[in-house]
This record gives sequence, C-alpha cells and structure tokens, in this order.
Amino acid sequence: MTIEEFLKYMRYELNYSVHTVLSYKNDLQQFEQYLTVGGSEPLSLGDVTQRDVRAWVLERSLQGDSARTIRRKVQAVRALYKMMMRRGEVESNPAAEVELAKVPKRLPNYVRRESIDALIDGEVDCNDFEQVRNRLMLVMFYETGIRRAELIGLADANVDLDVKEIKVHGKRNKDRIVPFGDELADWISRYREVRNREVGRTESFFVKADGKPLYPTLVYRVVHDSLLSVGGTDKYSPHVLRHTFASAMLNGGAELNSVKELLGHESLAATQVYTHITFSELKDNYQLAHPRALKKGGQHGS
Repeated sequence: MTIEEFLKYMRYELNYSVHTVLSYKNDLQQFEQYLTVGGSEPLSLGDVTQRDVRAWVLERSLQGDSARTIRRKVQAVRALYKMMMRRGEVESNPAAEVELAKVPKRLPNYVRRESIDALIDGEVDCNDFEQVRNRLMLVMFYETGIRRAELIGLADANVDLDVKEIKVHGKRNKDRIVPFGDELADWISRYREVRNREVGRTESFFVKADGKPLYPTLVYRVVHDSLLSVGGTDKYSPHVLRHTFASAMLNGGAELNSVKELLGHESLAATQVYTHITFSELKDNYQLAHPRALKKGGQHGS
C-alpha cells in the first residue's frame, strides 16, 4: 500500500475531513522522506522496525517539534501500518508500541467576573435592534454555556419564557434543556419586542437585520470585539464564554455532573478540566488575600 492509497481510503471510505487527511499526508510524507534519506540506509515501508520509528521520533524532537505535533505524527504512522496489517502487507505495526509524548494540559481561557459584569451591565440603546441582539447573545452565552453553533441554530419556538428554558440542538443531533434566570428572560423579552417590530417574526431566534439567520463569523466578531472592550485578548471567542459559564457554575457550588449536563458533554472527563480553572483561581485568591501568603520566607512584616 502506498501513502496515496491510504489517504484516499481515509478520505473516501472512512469519510475523514479534508483537513485531517492533509495533516496525515504531511506527516506520512515526512516519515517516508526520513526512511529514504534520513536513516543510515534507505528503507521501504515494509522494512520499518520499531527502532526506526523511535529514531524518527527522536529526530523530530531534536528538530524542535512539540510533544503535541510528535504525538500526531506517530498516530498517523500507526494508522498507516494498521491498514497495511489488515491487507497482509506487514506482520506487525512498528509504531504500535512507540510511547506517545505526553502533551501538557492547557487550561481553557475564561473571563473574570468583573470583566463580564462590566460588559453585561454596560449601556445599550434598547430601541436599537443590533445593540439589543448583540447584548442578548453575550448574556445567553454566559448564562447558559451553549456553543456558537447551538446559538445560531436556536429556533424561536424553543425559547420558552413561561418556564424559562431553552431547547438546544447540540452535537451528534442530541437535544438538551437548559434553564435560565430572570436577567436573561428580561433580555429575551426586549429582543423579541424590537425584533418583531423591526424585522418581523422569524423561525430562527437570532437573526440579522434582514431576517436571515446569523453566521459564525458575525457571532465571533461580536463576542471578540465586546470582550476586547473590557480588557480581553485576541484569543477571546464565543467558546471562552462557555468556559466562563462552567467556571462560574463550579465556583458557585454547582455539582460537576450538573454542569456536564448543562454543557451537553458526553463524559464527565470533558467537564473536569474546569475544576482546574476554579482551583487555579482559588490559589490566586489565596495568594492575594491571605496575610501569610504575602510574606516572603514566612517572616512577619514590620
């Protein structure tokens, strides 16, 4: 099997995305080039041993590849040889037992409470459709933790002010119910009033001024620019408000499993990352607040 045959199999038989196939292509071509000119002698794919794969990993590390990048490259080689084994072209997978580099966990970005409060409590013209819509988007992201795609796909009929719940159509076509409070209910009422007056009733809850649904770039720009206005960074996006919602819930005493259900996570492990955020913030607060934590070397101040 050639690398090109394997890539076609990934794309058309396994329905991998173009982006994923391109990543595998770059990694596998780099591996093949190493076998041809990088080792002590040229090797074919069928002659590769575990030692050869380990040597390639070492070279990539010396070349400055990150642990995350090397991990992906090894996984690409594993997948190739797994298919070659199925076809009887090799007896074993030389990358199967190669230890994957440990990737350091990155904590999700989130927005501090004072910044969120400044953003949500800022002035807005309640007769201006776009101003009211944009503020509602921010409040809804922060108070429900829904994803950008979920917000865009929200149907007007699924926003229920009587019971203060929204029905969210999430990943893998799974629906969930997310409750909300009085503040969000007030903004929903204001938005519907100005929307129905300026645009008319619509099937989609959030719409543009012409009545058409929102698109991802517009939502990103609204959130990004709004967060920048209260001291955010270029990394801030709608997903940051989802992280901020989860952090706020856990800091407020919510149970981890409840936050998992509200976020629509498949497993508890996906939600547990937010406990690291809250613990990190707890440590920062301790360092700032505790009188002994401020002293160096455990010595008393004068």
